[in-house]
Amino acid sequence: MKNVINEFKTFIMRGNVIDMAVGIIIGGAFTKIVNSMVADILMPPLGLLLGKVDFSNWFIVIRKGTDGASHFATMAEAQAAGATTLNVGLFLNAIISFLIVGFCIFILIKAINKLNKPAPAGAPTTKKCPQCCSDIPLAAIRCPHCTSEIK
Repeated sequence: MKNVINEFKTFIMRGNVIDMAVGIIIGGAFTKIVNSMVADILMPPLGLLLGKVDFSNWFIVIRKGTDGASHFATMAEAQAAGATTLNVGLFLNAIISFLIVGFCIFILIKAINKLNKPAPAGAPTTKKCPQCCSDIPLAAIRCPHCTSEIK
């Protein structure tokens, strides 16, 4: 049993497992922020532009409520009446949230890749011998390998 605990401890303490756990936690928090931005900031003006449509209440009744009603003003009313609905507006919110999260991750990765660019290569310190193709110092006038003169 002690061996299993030690193996588990080694597994958990590996860098990539901890990095993945931190990424998942931050990703969950980031998703909540984006979902709030979509539902609370973007969708109200978009709904207003489209004729005061509230996307969270954009639904289709596929089964009438227990009282036989099939027309409801809000999704909450439909659910309270026991109606079965296709929640098109909530799905649209989820798609918009996904696109925004994807775009933000794209921008983040692009910025990280810019920061991690390899340093430019320094000036060359060697050249190829025209006779034997060996690497020789730039200042050499004779190749140390084939003894040919370098011009």
